[in-house]
Amino acid sequence: MELLNKTKTGKKERPVKVLQFGEGNFLRAFVDYMIDVANEQGTFNGDIVLVKPITFGSLDRFREQESQYTVQLRGIVDGEPKKISRIVTSVTDVVDAYEEYETYADYAKLDSLRFIVSNTTEAGIVYDDTDRMEMNPPKTFPGKLAKFLYERYQHFHGALDKGLVMLPVELIDDNGVHLEQCVKKFAALWKLEDGFVQWLDQACVFTSTLVDRIVTGYPKDEAQALCEEFGYQDNLIVTGEPFALWVIESKKDIRAELPLPDAGLPVIFTNNQKPYKQRKVRILNGAHTSFVLASYLCGNDIVLESMQDALILNFMKATIFDEVIPTLTLPKEELEAFAQAVITRFNNPYVKHSLLAISLNSVSKWRARCMPSFLGYLEQEKKLPKHLTFSLAALLAFYTGTEIRDKALIGHRDGEEYQILDDAAVLEFFAQNSTKDTAAYVHAALSAEDFWGQDLSALDGVEDAVASYLEEIRTLGMRKAMENNFA
Repeated sequence: MELLNKTKTGKKERPVKVLQFGEGNFLRAFVDYMIDVANEQGTFNGDIVLVKPITFGSLDRFREQESQYTVQLRGIVDGEPKKISRIVTSVTDVVDAYEEYETYADYAKLDSLRFIVSNTTEAGIVYDDTDRMEMNPPKTFPGKLAKFLYERYQHFHGALDKGLVMLPVELIDDNGVHLEQCVKKFAALWKLEDGFVQWLDQACVFTSTLVDRIVTGYPKDEAQALCEEFGYQDNLIVTGEPFALWVIESKKDIRAELPLPDAGLPVIFTNNQKPYKQRKVRILNGAHTSFVLASYLCGNDIVLESMQDALILNFMKATIFDEVIPTLTLPKEELEAFAQAVITRFNNPYVKHSLLAISLNSVSKWRARCMPSFLGYLEQEKKLPKHLTFSLAALLAFYTGTEIRDKALIGHRDGEEYQILDDAAVLEFFAQNSTKDTAAYVHAALSAEDFWGQDLSALDGVEDAVASYLEEIRTLGMRKAMENNFA
């Protein structure tokens, strides 16, 4: 079969408006996909150049296919399983920041350039005072960006209409704020003139963003069958779910320059992304954390199985709609619509999401994702949220074991071993305490302020309720305990 390329796609060349640090699956199935749709709809008219920002890895596959590739979104749409395929032609070229430094650096002088997109992992937005301006390029992403922006500032003599808009999608809170701080620290470290810092403030925009889409990447086991179906060879296929959300927080209004919503895309521009972050963490992530441990101990192994288990599904729905949503600040209709979308996503037949994979670091996850809803409900309703309280008991049941092996606490389900993965101190605590009598175990766990940031045993009724649920789980098993309380 013929390899996918620009001739085969009939790519229309457009002005390069976006320089993207990172060529991974997520950006290609999320940002680049959206820009491709906007180009097709006639609302953007801009191409993307991908930058490989690290020393390892190869761009050979991109060059062989002239950066053309297929995205296939797979999931439940309008109640039915559906596959949506799109050949993405919005990427026009790729460049290696190390091996092709001059080519990469020349993009700083490109008149049409307006946006910088990045996904350099959570560890990518860092300041390192050993980074140097003289390096070609500097080793950190913020160092690369600082030098790139400075060279643009110099080339255009500080013109205010030549600033760039930064769109980081790294999964850290206030990613744009941290990126801007790092860039300015490098400006100070390298003793760059005050005019450059003023240009950063006046001409550039550092947005903070929240992104949401499950991208499952290259479908290795199905790739050849998909190519037969497509009628061409594509070694860069990316798969993901249909759901997407991109929340962009900006001090300046950039909607006219990035009119993605005009193309029907799920992009929200706001001056405060925190309510959307809270919604995602408390509903999507909180739902996961509240049911996965109980579901695993009920005999399920993946999220889809859990959604097909009426006991678990109803438990999750009650948790979200009755105990989480009432504590949130966005309009109820909006929250309920998001929750319904979450349930649809969990029912995706194309995603096999392991419960044990989600169980990683469940103590800190429960604190971040479930505890705010738990405390908010308790304060608001003056009573305990039954389902969230039970989820805490389920966590204690799951984190039961005495042996630490290969940096994992060994738990048991129906006589079979499973690994409990968490910080070493957390695992040591549970190895020493989880086999105590129920009351002693619950008191030790709930009063461990390092876990929760406060003494949960001091809250009225919490310790007794958790102990009662845990005793039922220990005596009857997880499924019977859930049926007794929630069926």
